[in-house]
Amino acid sequence: MNERFSSSRLQERSNNVLDPNETTTETKDVPVAEHGLDRLKHFTWAWFTWPMATGGLALLLSPDNQPHSFPGLETIGKVVYIIDLCIFTLIVCAITYRFIRWPGTLKASLVHPTESLFFATFFLSLASIITCIAHYGIPSSGYWLVVVYRILFWTYFGASFLVAVGAYMILFTNPRLRIQDMTPAWDLPMFPFMLCGTIASAGIGTQPREYAMPMLFGGLTAQGLGMLISMGMYASYVRRMIMYGLPSYASRPSMFIAVGPPSFTALALIGLSEHWPTGYNEFGPDAVTVQVVQILAVMTAVFIWCLSFWFFCIGVISCVAVHTKIKFHLNLWAFVFPNVGLTLAVIDIGRSLHSQGVQWVGSVMSVCLVALYFFVLFHHARAVWTKRILFEGRDEDNYHPEKAGKAEARGEDPVKDALAHRS
Repeated sequence: MNERFSSSRLQERSNNVLDPNETTTETKDVPVAEHGLDRLKHFTWAWFTWPMATGGLALLLSPDNQPHSFPGLETIGKVVYIIDLCIFTLIVCAITYRFIRWPGTLKASLVHPTESLFFATFFLSLASIITCIAHYGIPSSGYWLVVVYRILFWTYFGASFLVAVGAYMILFTNPRLRIQDMTPAWDLPMFPFMLCGTIASAGIGTQPREYAMPMLFGGLTAQGLGMLISMGMYASYVRRMIMYGLPSYASRPSMFIAVGPPSFTALALIGLSEHWPTGYNEFGPDAVTVQVVQILAVMTAVFIWCLSFWFFCIGVISCVAVHTKIKFHLNLWAFVFPNVGLTLAVIDIGRSLHSQGVQWVGSVMSVCLVALYFFVLFHHARAVWTKRILFEGRDEDNYHPEKAGKAEARGEDPVKDALAHRS
């Protein structure tokens, strides 16, 4: 028992040493002066977690999704949505500047063992932007936006599937991550394709019948694949925690990513069932078909929802236990976006069960998420100002695989060397 405990502690210490989110303790490689636009060299894909969370907040504030609305809520939601569009545009410009000014950084970011995982956050930001079109854009525009929504859905469907295949092929053919480093962030490349179910559930109610059913089953297909792949990732994640303990302090906010797949799946299933297109008799009379589909959707949603709540509780306890040791990294935005799915799933389940109590819980959770968003935003701004992020050795690009490869070729063990240096 003692031997196993010692081995686990050694692995946890080694995980902390090479954790890509940890700030490097050595400063000899940090330039004396790095300021202005030069800092954009470290502008990584992880910055898209910010518009991803902002878009999720805009989705949460839509009167269509809130059981207890008030005058002006739609205006607030539209303002947040416009801000999200501005943030997304600025980040696209900043990361494009990085790739143009420093040639080779684009390819390096896509094959990097850590930064490449966050490439999916670009598509997750797009998913929230597209979904909000159904809530804020289509009701205020003409039929042309309905057509645009349909085109955007299928374009996103194809592009996100290529990301889901390509990103994992890079990881599988050039493995650099270890099981003891495992966090739910490994599931991020599948997240964009999975959210096709959410995009479909938000928009099929506005589509003509002949286009709604293909979109419905396309979204259901994507949601199913995303959930099943996530289940495989959960197995590795739970195994990692049993063998090596909880993730390092810097990685613990990423634990909330595990909340996303079950909650967004529950949300998508209920949304798709509520907007089941009428006029199809392949499954029997419309009234009977809709009733059966909605019952199955609610039962399945409740069945898997508690998994997301369990991961939520594990994440909260793990982060609160070390809250004084957690420093800001961009993965802190995981406090917001996955929990948007959890909150919306609670609200939809409450509506389906006609439970005012559950719906009020969803409303309270919504208020807490708004407060949490501004909390993370404040620490984000302070981290940029104090050079906690966007600085040499302090971002997701701080682990250099080429150096590790040379060390391995010389027969060196970076983990043992780092532990020896610390001791």
